[in-house]
Amino acid sequence: MTERFQELVEAKEYARLRQEFAECNEADIAAFLEELSDQHELIRVFRILPKDMAADVFAFLELDVQQKIITSMTDHEAGDILSNLFADDAADVLEEMPASVVKRLLANTDAETRRDINHLLRYPEDSAGSIMTVEFVDLKAALSVKEAIEKLRKVGVDKETIYTCYVLDPQRKLIGTVSLRKLLLSPDDAKIEDIMEEHLITANTLMDQEEVALMFQKYDFTSMPVVDSENRLVGIVTVDDIVDILQQEATEDIEKMAAITSTDVPYMRTGAFETFKKRIPWLLLLMISAIFTERVIDSYTAALATCVVLTQFIPMLMGTGGNAGGQASATIIRGLSLGEIEFSDILSVVWKELRVALLCGVTLAAASFVKLIFLNRVPLDVALVVCVTLVFTLLVAKLIGCCLPILAKKVGMDPAVVASPIVTTILDILSLVIYFRFATIILHL
Repeated sequence: MTERFQELVEAKEYARLRQEFAECNEADIAAFLEELSDQHELIRVFRILPKDMAADVFAFLELDVQQKIITSMTDHEAGDILSNLFADDAADVLEEMPASVVKRLLANTDAETRRDINHLLRYPEDSAGSIMTVEFVDLKAALSVKEAIEKLRKVGVDKETIYTCYVLDPQRKLIGTVSLRKLLLSPDDAKIEDIMEEHLITANTLMDQEEVALMFQKYDFTSMPVVDSENRLVGIVTVDDIVDILQQEATEDIEKMAAITSTDVPYMRTGAFETFKKRIPWLLLLMISAIFTERVIDSYTAALATCVVLTQFIPMLMGTGGNAGGQASATIIRGLSLGEIEFSDILSVVWKELRVALLCGVTLAAASFVKLIFLNRVPLDVALVVCVTLVFTLLVAKLIGCCLPILAKKVGMDPAVVASPIVTTILDILSLVIYFRFATIILHL
């Protein structure tokens, strides 16, 4: 399909391309637009989209592509696009734009869209309020099923979802929900208050978007109501936004665990210099922290000179400690992000990781002992130093790897920040200290 579109673009058969687009899914068209490297070509192709399809395709585009399109249009054209987007999608686009551009674009949208967008933009970034949509169906408790269905037919076309309707009292406080399925299967004369679900699970407007995503995962929701401090319904979060959030949060955690400053721009659209700026601060910090490792080695120079063979096992011990700590921290961070681990579980986590560390340490020590004696041909006391160090290094590594993320979250830090690079750096230092201490004791250096 993409190849066919590309052929039509190269042949400049835009009328035929417009016909092809009319029969395609909006997500597929958006994927094709994102592959167009020439910005002028991108704008030209977007302009040929049927008017009723343009906004739907726009909603599927990556944020940077949306901005290219918006900034290349006249204010009136851009206003039409924003007016046809759901308010939460329009707010996402405007949130990343300069204030002067936002002001100009809002001036060209209709009053209702402008009000809804401004309503969403006032909430903190990454909160439930900032990702919710205000296009939902609300019903009064006194309505009959027949009246409710008639209302759905009138207003449903402009709502993001109609599968769940929200029942409000005169003060717009949420008192229940009713599914489309329940409406269709209930008698026409039944009252909404008699068939609505009164057991409500809601999100607060200031709740972090990651917590909202966890609630979706726990309860298998397709949408969730968002209420203010007085329990008034102000919007809903839908599952399509949650999918984006889960991907965003996972990417952010992976980048932090790899010591990279997070970015919202896809890798292939990020220039070399921008990528450099995201990576160099952490690399500099970690390089500077390696000074402590140098200091440890320097303080034991005399011992190493006495038994030079100890030097060749330093990389193995440091690497094993870092890997073990990285395994523990990655597992714990994932458990924290999924809500499986809480601070109250820290003793249970430590006890489990210490047992795992002991089993892993003894296994690795046994394997190393055989290698050291029969392959490396080192003296028995040197082999003993290396093997004992392995066991204790793994115990320390697992302990630090599991505790740091939990403690970080307890004090309000992102657990991913203390992941692999920081844990590895700490363990490099500690593994050397443990190694040289045992060497000093066992070899009498």
